[in-house]
Amino acid sequence: MENKIYHHPVQIYYEDTDHSGVVYHPNFLKYFERAREHVIDSQRLDQLWKEQGLGFAVYKANMTFQDGVEFAEICDIRTSFVIEGKYKTVWRQEVWRPNSKRAAVIGDIEMVCLDKNKQLQPMPESIIQLLSK
Repeated sequence: MENKIYHHPVQIYYEDTDHSGVVYHPNFLKYFERAREHVIDSQRLDQLWKEQGLGFAVYKANMTFQDGVEFAEICDIRTSFVIEGKYKTVWRQEVWRPNSKRAAVIGDIEMVCLDKNKQLQPMPESIIQLLSK
């Protein structure tokens, strides 16, 4: 079964770039975070934290940079994921420049579910059901 791909547009602002007008590499982690929030929903994540004391944290991040992304571009953040056990999700996120033939940046991000004491916890069934749709 093929994973669903979620799309999230990102406008590249001057503040995102270095002196050469190319996106400063740590900013891609911000773009990936925003795209993941749109998959799960910010309100749902906030409610999960406030009501159950559970949240998600990056456990591992691997990024491959294949092309520079420049000021004023509107890029497509393409996101897919798999649930890997009861504690972890693995996300493949790609930054696509307009009219490109390959991803400019690829991120493989592993997320784990933690409680307020930063202890590993099983993902809530409601999140598993949402992600399994």
